[in-house]
Amino acid sequence: MPQALPRLLVSATHKSSGKTTIAIGLAAAFAARGLAVQPFKKGPDFIDPMWLTVAAGRACRNLDPYLCDEAELRMALQRHAADAGLALVEGNKGLYDGVALDGSNSNAALARMLGLPVILVIDARGMTRGVAPLVLGYQAFDRDIRIGGVILNNVGGSRHESKLRAVLEHYTDIPVLGAIQHDPRLAIVERHLGLMPSNESDDAGRRVADIGATIARQVDLDHVLRIAASAPPLAVENEPTTAPRPAAAPDVRIGIARDRAFGFYYADDFDALRAAGATLVPFDTLTDARLPGVDALFIGGGFPELYASELEANAALRDAVREAIDAGLPVYAECGGLMYLARTLSNGGRTFQMVGAIAADIVMRERPVGRGYVELEETAAFPWPAAGEREPAVRAHEFHYAAVENLAPGLRFAYTVKRGHGVDGERDGIVTGNVLASFAHLRSTRRNDWAARFVEFVRRSGYRQRRQTSIACPETTRGPEALTA
Repeated sequence: MPQALPRLLVSATHKSSGKTTIAIGLAAAFAARGLAVQPFKKGPDFIDPMWLTVAAGRACRNLDPYLCDEAELRMALQRHAADAGLALVEGNKGLYDGVALDGSNSNAALARMLGLPVILVIDARGMTRGVAPLVLGYQAFDRDIRIGGVILNNVGGSRHESKLRAVLEHYTDIPVLGAIQHDPRLAIVERHLGLMPSNESDDAGRRVADIGATIARQVDLDHVLRIAASAPPLAVENEPTTAPRPAAAPDVRIGIARDRAFGFYYADDFDALRAAGATLVPFDTLTDARLPGVDALFIGGGFPELYASELEANAALRDAVREAIDAGLPVYAECGGLMYLARTLSNGGRTFQMVGAIAADIVMRERPVGRGYVELEETAAFPWPAAGEREPAVRAHEFHYAAVENLAPGLRFAYTVKRGHGVDGERDGIVTGNVLASFAHLRSTRRNDWAARFVEFVRRSGYRQRRQTSIACPETTRGPEALTA
């Protein structure tokens, strides 16, 4: 039977309209009311979900039409929002923007797939009467998309707001849900990958609470909820599709680098690792002097270049990681993790010593080296292939300003790059020992369940067998499972 799930998409006319700040504020404002808000982010982004997680108090989930099919997206929405009072989806870029010319993976396409009413954020700086044809055009471009209301952002004052409201009321049938006055205090520091990650902000909770209070004062929250409640019934997938697979008994311990330098992880990937039988043990590359007692490491993306001095200073941990890798420790490293495992990292005219497990050096560039979705083909060197035939195409994404130099000859690569840049424009996924390190960020999906494959690889590794027979099993000060994405 179709389910009534209050839900909406917060989108915008174009990127940098303030959509993320407003989505964070809405999540925080509703959570402050006691409403259970399940946040989602459209696309492969890591940073916005970190802030939405802080705002809602629930792990944000990614909905990506490029990486997942429609049934999997609907399944994710249903499963994660089943016990929530509101599913709030933040779009990326503009409402009709996307990779495909036909809009098949745009924000509008996601709204159509999941029956999401749209709250359209408009950057109103310098606009008065021109706001009407803008809204009418967005409304007419695709009549299957329901724009439930608009939120005007960066409004220049009460007089400006009155003009905008009068124009929209006269020329359109789209209600104005709120008008956010221009306020520099609402801004979250931006960086080349977007907003500064919340794990680097000492006052993330306070910042989010302030944004939520501001949005609550200037947006009609009750009207927003009525729009969410007007979403059409969502068809329920068949039980075998929606039910998560039974979790395997936890028998593998995987260390997760989780600190200010490394924080780019998907909550769904953590779920998939646990379901495959892994216990996740966080460790801090900046402060921990030794590795926890683990069978493998997962070092995700982040901004190691900004903490290169601290990473270099923690020589004890760098030595421990290199020695464990030399002893056969399985490691999966993405982007920032690859940079950490290299010999050196150069940024801003300075060079820092890194782990040295990968015979290559990293140099930061001023412009992106690899950016956007990628398509890869696994090679025979891929260390944990799926059972049966090799995947014809692996979809992922990359976004890095890091270039690889001085690659040692003879290195093996897990991927041939069909679309994207990777390590050198043709290859990605450096394989050395039991390490796979790539610039591509994978997402564990039905199409590519990398998490289960990695756990099985770890389970079979000789390193795990040797560790199980050892006497000492040092732990971190933080216990296992003390993390969410």
